[in-house]
Parts: sequence; structure tokens; C-alpha cells
Amino acid sequence: MTEKSIQKNEILVRGLFMLFFIVIYSISKFLIIGVMLFQFITILLTEKPNEQILKFSNGLGTYIYQIIQFLSFNSEQRPFPFSKWPDGMQTHIESGSSDR
Repeated sequence: MTEKSIQKNEILVRGLFMLFFIVIYSISKFLIIGVMLFQFITILLTEKPNEQILKFSNGLGTYIYQIIQFLSFNSEQRPFPFSKWPDGMQTHIESGSSDR
């Protein structure tokens, strides 16, 4: 195989992963709405947020960010389930540059 055909195969494989993550991203939009509604009802009833849902939604937000980074070619790291589920404590800006 030539280097050119290997590169084309890698691009095609990435395209398949991108299709997979587009589906996951679409599903995650409904999931975040469900989490939001559940948390809203929890706060109405108990007057405090559910800590487990806060942690999960923080991780979900980071996961959605990772998907967007992968889909927009800003990252080659494949998100969950091909890597660890984010704990939500990661910073969203990895470049280290400042806008000031």
C-alpha cells in the first residue's frame, strides 16, 4: 500500500467515527434537556440541586465539548466510548492562549 492510500483510509475511518459521534451528539441534546428538567423539578421540590445530577451534567457538558472538538477537527482524540468518560473537571481551553 502506498502512503497516499493509507492516508485516504485513515480519513475514511475518521469519517465513520464522525458519523457515529454526530448521532451521539444528536442524542445528547435530548439527554441534556432531560437532565435540565429533572434538576429543575428537584430544585422546586427540595430547594437544592441534586449533587449527582450536577456532577453528571458537568461531565456531559465536557463530553459534548469533546465531541464538537473532534467533529470540527480541533482534536484527534476520540471521545467516550473510545476514551475515558470526562469527569467534568477538565478545562475547556487547551491552547493556553489568551484573548486579552
